[in-house]
Amino acid sequence: MTRAQQDLLSRTALDVFRLNGQFLRIADELASPAGLSAAWWQVLGAVLDAPDSVSGIARTMGITRQSVQRIADRLVADGLADYAPNPAHRRAKLVTPTDRGRAAVRRIDPGHALFAARLAAELGEAEFAETARVLDRLSAAMSTVLGEDTAAKSGAGSAPGPDAGNRSTSDARRTATTEAGSAPG
Repeated sequence: MTRAQQDLLSRTALDVFRLNGQFLRIADELASPAGLSAAWWQVLGAVLDAPDSVSGIARTMGITRQSVQRIADRLVADGLADYAPNPAHRRAKLVTPTDRGRAAVRRIDPGHALFAARLAAELGEAEFAETARVLDRLSAAMSTVLGEDTAAKSGAGSAPGPDAGNRSTSDARRTATTEAGSAPG
């Protein structure tokens, strides 16, 4: 590795860390009026289109199973999600949103749409789309270098961000990142 490559890696990592913090901050701001945290929105957004196991959600988002389990348990306790039988695995239940959970995510839509429009106006549509493409490519390259199963993450990076519920599950998963009290970006 050359010094220039090391510098690029460091710069990229620092930019991604800062961006993650910015996404988590806006996700919390957008989710709060709906009674959700960014982390709750992230997990609910991951199962809006199709139920998934806790470990499947964690793999897709790149966070720990234990973090997702804690959030899923809280979502179930608060009536925002349910556990359903998993035909593929007797013990690993599927997380599925309830009508209340779906309604909470829908309440985020107006603020999310406004923020997306503001960001698109700042970047321009073409640069915004290119940014998403480059981030997808960076995530895929990191998965390859780390020897991760990219099939579980294809087309996605993490979890719902400020537009979970407005995009496909894979698009929604792209936006957030970490947990332990964090979530969508």
